[in-house]
Amino acid sequence: MTPVKEKSIEPPEYHSIEEYQNRLRKLQELKDLNIEPYPHKFDRKDLAEELLAKYTDKDFAHFDDAASGSSPSATIAGRVVLFRPMGKNIFAQIQDPTGRLQVIFNRDLTQIEGYTPKSESDPKPIKVLEKKVDFGDILGIEGHLFYTQKGELTLFAKKVTILCKTLLPLPDKHSGLADKGMRYRKRWLDMIVNKPAFDKLVLRSRIVQRIRQYFYDNNFLEVETPVLQNSYGGAKAKPFMSHLNALDQDMFLRISIEIALKKLIVGGMDKIFEIGKVFRNEGIDRTHNPEFTMLECYAAYWDYNDLMTFTENLFETIALDLFGDTKIQMSTEDGQSHVIDLKTPWKRMTMKESIKTYANIDVDKLSEKQMHELLIKETRLDKGHLKDANRGSLIAYIFEEFVEHFLIQPHHIIDHPIETTPLCKLHRNPELKKEGFVERFESFILCMEMTNAYSELNDPLIQRDLLEEQARRKLAGDEEANPLDEEFLEAICQGMPPTGGLGIGIDRLTMLFSNAQAIKDIIFFPLMRPED
Repeated sequence: MTPVKEKSIEPPEYHSIEEYQNRLRKLQELKDLNIEPYPHKFDRKDLAEELLAKYTDKDFAHFDDAASGSSPSATIAGRVVLFRPMGKNIFAQIQDPTGRLQVIFNRDLTQIEGYTPKSESDPKPIKVLEKKVDFGDILGIEGHLFYTQKGELTLFAKKVTILCKTLLPLPDKHSGLADKGMRYRKRWLDMIVNKPAFDKLVLRSRIVQRIRQYFYDNNFLEVETPVLQNSYGGAKAKPFMSHLNALDQDMFLRISIEIALKKLIVGGMDKIFEIGKVFRNEGIDRTHNPEFTMLECYAAYWDYNDLMTFTENLFETIALDLFGDTKIQMSTEDGQSHVIDLKTPWKRMTMKESIKTYANIDVDKLSEKQMHELLIKETRLDKGHLKDANRGSLIAYIFEEFVEHFLIQPHHIIDHPIETTPLCKLHRNPELKKEGFVERFESFILCMEMTNAYSELNDPLIQRDLLEEQARRKLAGDEEANPLDEEFLEAICQGMPPTGGLGIGIDRLTMLFSNAQAIKDIIFFPLMRPED
């Protein structure tokens, strides 16, 4: 039997840099001193922000009080982000998730967990800290609090526990992480050195937590539906494909959560929601990422009017919870600052009304040919893209090109052409129904579409006609059209009550509340081109 030739694994480039080698040496020296550089646990009792808020009286204790142990005690843990020896003391800044606290290590009174000098020749604990601790190392510190003469709350360290000896340095404190691509790829570094980036991601989690609570308070059930699907639908998008070896069949990553949730409404769940990942094989720009987080909810016996009220109340609730006010300072892509007021009720306009109001165009007085010529002349839309567009699609294009950039304050844009969605109920108004308009709204803030909602289509015959039209377009080469989903049509045939459905992009919503200018700023790990 021929032996298998073992392939060598090349070490990463950073293994050869001097800083890595120096820290590796210090790691071994700590072990030689009987100091465990990676202990299992540390009982952190206090956070920087809480201590700074609690001890506001700058006369409550001074250096001698802390040295003698008569001032309040505290136990913190965090990363060393400043380290400055000064005579018989070392001043440091320790960073935890809430902020930074100054620490002082003293030549005579600071001890290190696990280290006991055995002779006069052994270094004192403060010398071990000075020689072996680097920026970025994680320490646990027990001691007593006092205020310095400069008025800074400081922890006098009595006992130091080395919790993690780092082997790679933090970015240079002056240049930082100037390259955005590096920030997004190495998000952990961005979070360590860039407090605003850290705060935006924390805010995202708080927003999702508040959204869930809002739905729970309104008696919605949270559900989970498949990400990997036999078919796909619920949005106009090109899917990602995969292959399931066990069944030898192609599979799709979902482009929407809609279809599965509607099946649960058919099954008798009246009010449901899901927050989960959705995947669309599309372009990447300021407000789009191929993998994004979507909230979708469905409520039996509701319509799009109920959802408009429900949606604006959600946004108002989040604003009040986070900021204590419905008025928030935010910026548009061009850097202009605006005070956005999320107080309910929001302005509601039909799509045609918004075109007439903001673009001074009355689409009812234009033929399809005139709308086509207007779009060719005044926009950069591709002529081939517009070639086969019908009246409803042309109205939607005019809205996108001439109106959206005016929608800074909250707007619900209602009553869209049926061509924009095959899953929405035709309008109850006979005239609008005849014209082919549906009960759909999109909410816009800061020129961005924030939500999409329908009075859901539950007529199985109309639903089949619309989905068959989608399937024909797909067969004709439209990569964003949906295949015919017979399983979904069967479910609708077995009866779905009148239902309102709503979708909200969590990423864009977080952009709004964190005043972020790019979707990558509020995604923990955005999709990036791999480095060579």
